[in-house]
Amino acid sequence: MDISKPAENAEPVECRLTIVNKRGLHARAAAKFVKLVETFTADVNVSKDGETVSGRSIMGLMMLAASPGTEIHVAAAGTDAVAALDAITQLVDDRFDED
Repeated sequence: MDISKPAENAEPVECRLTIVNKRGLHARAAAKFVKLVETFTADVNVSKDGETVSGRSIMGLMMLAASPGTEIHVAAAGTDAVAALDAITQLVDDRFDED
């Protein structure tokens, strides 16, 4: 994981993550992602193959069809941006507590 940390009020922090759980970013995993994001004061967006969705949208995350082995790009802006990315990275690395 490579989190780029900008100066205050600069561009969003971002990282690339690989989906490693067996079922990918399916409904339950997307719900866990959204529930986690909602605990932070940050705008989080997730991108895959040129499509970007809100990290607060279960349906949007599912529409990315991020299967195992897929790389996603996560960007966050706001007071808790770095903490949000750290927590999201941990969630993905922990396979959404599924496998």
